[in-house]
Amino acid sequence: MGVKLAGLTNSWLLRTKRRALAAAVALACASALLPASAQDQSPLDERILEIREQARFVPDKALQQLLKLEPEIAAAAPRTQAEFMTQISATRMGLGRNDIALEFAEKVIAYGKSLHDNAIVAKGMLTKVYVLFAQADVKAAHQLAFEAEKLAMSTSDAALRVQATITAGQTYAEQANFPQALTKLQQAVDMARPATDDPVSLLAALNALSKLYTQMREYDKASAALDELLAETGKIKSPGRMAMAKNTEYGLAIDSGQPKRAMRALLQSLELERKMGAERMVGITLVNLADINLKQHDFPRAAQYAAEALRSSLATQDKSAEAAARANMGQAYLGMGRIAEGKKQYEAGLARYEQENNKPDLQAALREYGEALERAGDLSGAVSAYHRERALSNELFETQRRQSVLELQEKYESEKRQRQIELLSRENQVKGAEIDNRRLQQRVWWLLALVFALASMVVGLLYRKVRHANAQLEVKNMELKAQSTLDPLTSLYNRRHFQDYMRGLNTAAGQKPELEKRAHHRDDIVGALFLLDVDHFKNINDTYGHAAGDAVLKMIAENLRVALRETDMIVRWGGEEFLAFLPAIPRHGVDEIARRILTGISSQAIRYQEHDISVNVSVGFAPFPLAPGDVPLPWERAVNLVDMALYLAKAHGRNRAYGVRGFENFHLTSMEVIEQDLERAWRAGYVDLSVVLGGPPGTPPASPSEHSNVVSIKHAKTGH
Repeated sequence: MGVKLAGLTNSWLLRTKRRALAAAVALACASALLPASAQDQSPLDERILEIREQARFVPDKALQQLLKLEPEIAAAAPRTQAEFMTQISATRMGLGRNDIALEFAEKVIAYGKSLHDNAIVAKGMLTKVYVLFAQADVKAAHQLAFEAEKLAMSTSDAALRVQATITAGQTYAEQANFPQALTKLQQAVDMARPATDDPVSLLAALNALSKLYTQMREYDKASAALDELLAETGKIKSPGRMAMAKNTEYGLAIDSGQPKRAMRALLQSLELERKMGAERMVGITLVNLADINLKQHDFPRAAQYAAEALRSSLATQDKSAEAAARANMGQAYLGMGRIAEGKKQYEAGLARYEQENNKPDLQAALREYGEALERAGDLSGAVSAYHRERALSNELFETQRRQSVLELQEKYESEKRQRQIELLSRENQVKGAEIDNRRLQQRVWWLLALVFALASMVVGLLYRKVRHANAQLEVKNMELKAQSTLDPLTSLYNRRHFQDYMRGLNTAAGQKPELEKRAHHRDDIVGALFLLDVDHFKNINDTYGHAAGDAVLKMIAENLRVALRETDMIVRWGGEEFLAFLPAIPRHGVDEIARRILTGISSQAIRYQEHDISVNVSVGFAPFPLAPGDVPLPWERAVNLVDMALYLAKAHGRNRAYGVRGFENFHLTSMEVIEQDLERAWRAGYVDLSVVLGGPPGTPPASPSEHSNVVSIKHAKTGH
């Protein structure tokens, strides 16, 4: 519940937050890029060194100090000039002027190239990486980060090499390549330890390493890195660095289920930031304080912190913090029953992410918005938010699917080209051998037989190698295909496989004539679709940690395997959602299967770190195909209708299943009207629903004869 701008949890600002933190940590390291040896520093270098800490925490004051040095810079050494421009870029970015920051980063790169100084060029490239991150141009930032690291490692600048390695590690983490990220950040820590005259490099490396371990949910290792970070930070007596370390402690504490420690770390950080006058950091910390109070359902205090965060972010023109503050304020107002005010503030926060075209964060925000409206009793508003989230989810999935297909196709084409090159090379070798054979035949006839024999052996060996290479490629393609169809956590089929299967079913069956026949004649044997969602799954993650959430998802997957048949297709639909497609069951047994799913899952409890976690699910279901007006719906629309039934189940109390059994008086309405608002269509008598109620947690599955929790409802004109 709530929005935060620091820490490493699965809140809806996670991706934006990671980029912001990556840039912040790297900028902290970037500010250390003065000559490694103190004895080589000029008085001007020392003054820039003093300003660099100001640049990180109070960029407005640092910029004033830097501009005072400008008259002296023209006569300074090249690396001093480059450092000056780097700090100008850092302060401008800290003040939200990414355009000017990018301009100065480009100047550093051009200046370094004119001097043929790789250290200056690499420094400029890294500075540009951070600005690209701030502009959300992630792909370009990732590519440039790796180029900058390669160039930096060719120089003798120790601080620069540490900074580049940290940035490469954070880039791998952004790409979810945690093994490579861990290797890089451990290397950065090892490189930074000897640099005793540059403690900032070690602090930046330890900070990044602790956050990565938290992100990987290795909390013991994250805590060890944090302890060293706090100890090293205490040595330099920098309030700003200590505030950064406390924010890292907050991220670890909130993710590992230590809310009291998280609250304490935030309050300590806030005190340090206010003493420094670091107003942008203050705004972010206030956002996090609002978030943690939302988790504890202290809505008045959350609203107070959110209001303070909003005032701070407006003063500093920090648009991301402003959006987060408004969203948290909206949730707090909704929690207090002030629905109109809450919706106004939350919508204002959402507008910012729509402006940024930040679709993943917007999707998660809409999901939380719907849940908050549901808790506040605004079911129509919750349904609207849910539909917006679902449309965005489908769009993102299709984008991801297309990208994955293109990547797989590119990989296959690359391997195919490589194989063709190898074959051509081998053909050239054979042709060369044949030419040599002709020459030898003219000169020494008695060696002809031997040469042909050798040539035959070479061709045979090459042919065998080609066959072996093709076989290996086939095996790898099969492995890749298998991996692309399964969810790695639950080993269930993934959403892409289900979609491909249904498209293939359409093609193979000629648009499903047999299913159409079933729909027209209402056969006793039908297919069925079940879509289920874990109730209050976010609370499980927030309370017990993500490892507990993963255990819950695996438990549900196992229960579905037990409750359903081997011939049924079970799919990890996304997040905490699962889908099951049953190709052939008795029509009268559809409700019974929904009941079996509900009670089978609620009867289980997960034992996790001395806690028993009980789980319920909500289910939407329908026979398949659905045929309003005797025209079968495409499978996509059938799944969408089941999805709407699932949301009705959640909106009407959870731990239950809503099933679409059929349609009545369809000539008086249309499918578009029904899809726009399923509940209204139900109340108007156009949709025939059945409701299956789940039992309390721990209730053993009932026998097939116990159907008292199944209710058939054709319409609900007088309420439900």
